[in-house]
Amino acid sequence: MVLGFVGLGNMGSVLAGNLVASGFEVLTHDVAGDGRSPVGATFVLEINRVAQSADVVVFSLPNGDICSAVAEALVAAPGSRVAQVVDTSTAGVEATERMAVTLERGGIGLVSAPVSGGIAGARARTLAVIHSGAPSDCRAVRPVLEGLSDVIHHVGDSPVLAQAMKLANNFLSATALAATSEAVAFGVAMGLDMERMLSVLNASSGRSAASEDKFPNHVLNERYASGFANTLMAKDVLLYLDAVRTCGAPADVGKKTATIWARFAEGEPNVDFTRIYPFVVASNSE
Repeated sequence: MVLGFVGLGNMGSVLAGNLVASGFEVLTHDVAGDGRSPVGATFVLEINRVAQSADVVVFSLPNGDICSAVAEALVAAPGSRVAQVVDTSTAGVEATERMAVTLERGGIGLVSAPVSGGIAGARARTLAVIHSGAPSDCRAVRPVLEGLSDVIHHVGDSPVLAQAMKLANNFLSATALAATSEAVAFGVAMGLDMERMLSVLNASSGRSAASEDKFPNHVLNERYASGFANTLMAKDVLLYLDAVRTCGAPADVGKKTATIWARFAEGEPNVDFTRIYPFVVASNSE
């Protein structure tokens, strides 16, 4: 099986490297060039080369519009041999529905497989790969999913279900990080030591991934280097709200969370999303 990999950003470059390390022949492509193409992969300049050489193409792209454009290019490529696309991006429900229709027109199956766990999780192979799609497509790409990570979750037979699961997860992650930032800011303002606060929180009912991972590893030491941008989190929360409106689910907390992240992304665009803590502190002092 020859794999194509499109999108060599912070996450994509690591995932492509995992596939190379798993023994796959991998062709990579990125509009920014070959600077992040992993050792052992073959970088190609044209998407047509990917379509003509790869059996399965993996996406790791910033948003649904770009995913849809790449899907269109694969379908339009002369002599395409692609049988399935595995999309690890958080493209959203509407864009995934659109992509599935486009790819079906070219006889290509779509397995939506967004990932959660950050760059460190990708390197450690503990990243959660959340996937869904037609059973035959999921079976066909199972070796590819196993090449990406050791943690794989199947959530349904429609590609949109994996996106729904990822959006719910990212909404909870965004909410927990914003709420933990406010709680820690309160404690520090009252005179509590941040490190001691985190120790108590993580032994108590207020613990979350924000208190157990993001704060100790990125906020307390002021590293702010999780590898995930605040603009992407703001985008994901808005995608969550769009999907919530479509299905008529409740969104009271979601609306407030979206407002906080939109304000953060607008005020400090493209910084690490763990910087929401100093943003919250600074916002309160204004």
